[in-house]
Amino acid sequence: MRILPAEWEPQGFIQLTWPHEDTDWNYILEDVTACYVRIATEISTREPLLIVCKNAQQVRRQLEGKANLDNIRFAEIDTNDTWARDHGGITVVDTAESFFQSEVCNLDDPFKPVSPICECESSHTVLDFCFNGWGLKFASNKDNCITRELFQSGILNADYENRLNFVLEGGSIESDGAGTILTTSECLLSHNRNEQFTKEEIEDYLKKALGAKRILWLNHGYLAGDDTDSHIDTLARLCDYDTIAYVRCDDPSDEHYNELQAMEKELQELTTTEGYPYKLLALPMADKIEMDGERLPATYANFLIMNDAVLVPTYGSAKDEEAIAVLQEAFPDREIVGCDCVPLIRQHGSLHCITMQYPFELLK
Repeated sequence: MRILPAEWEPQGFIQLTWPHEDTDWNYILEDVTACYVRIATEISTREPLLIVCKNAQQVRRQLEGKANLDNIRFAEIDTNDTWARDHGGITVVDTAESFFQSEVCNLDDPFKPVSPICECESSHTVLDFCFNGWGLKFASNKDNCITRELFQSGILNADYENRLNFVLEGGSIESDGAGTILTTSECLLSHNRNEQFTKEEIEDYLKKALGAKRILWLNHGYLAGDDTDSHIDTLARLCDYDTIAYVRCDDPSDEHYNELQAMEKELQELTTTEGYPYKLLALPMADKIEMDGERLPATYANFLIMNDAVLVPTYGSAKDEEAIAVLQEAFPDREIVGCDCVPLIRQHGSLHCITMQYPFELLK
């Protein structure tokens, strides 16, 4: 049996892919590096961090005196860009059938964690999907090789599964760790990704590749300035088995109003595997931030769940504290930490977009 763990489940480490002068960050490299240093510091003080970078010595100097360098592993790999969520490997658990026949497994409550004394055979597999620059919008030839190079260099200790015949970005899917995948039709059915497949074929593929039992599709919701074609991690996030935090727009004059109101109605109609409505927690629509007359895709939904904390993107707005309060309700046992992500949205992404969690200690 295969399962895609939820982000709130125990993690082994998190991956960042570091900005450098040959990426699109070059015109604001100092500002975005400071942002990365802050995020790397918050991560490395709590759990192991893998940094993919062009020049490890240079990045180490940038982190000295701030991050926990003893908790950081560097991998020197050339990159096009830095969006680890979308070019990073997606880790699943493959468990032998005997595992589910064990007497200590609670078959009546599949959500209850299995006792650690349960002896079973399971393996961790990193799926290497194709990343094509969000539908051929940007160069991605180097980024699409990162996961393979991590394996070839012996850094990752897991099974490798080549899924390069299918385009899938980590930011386009949310998992509850129990067989539910939440996604958007705008992204997964877009041109230049997997348009050779029907919706039914894509759904069937995801079920087989990720071990999903059901796919929940949202057909509404978008952010102006977003290059991803409405990644789910910019709009609505699973926080536990029955809770979804989502972006709400209450301003009829805002260009997002109609689409986000329609998305909210869709979310209200979704049910858990037990048939109950989800608990919905509304995140505020971020205040408008523009660059050269273009609205940037600022969103509070792009948060990163860690083992004992949640890192939340902030944008220098009074709404920052409102968003933090909502997420504290969603994650009462975790510290909620705000990180200024204004530099990140200048390249049309945010905090969750630049990170990828690995649910097990797979670093050699």
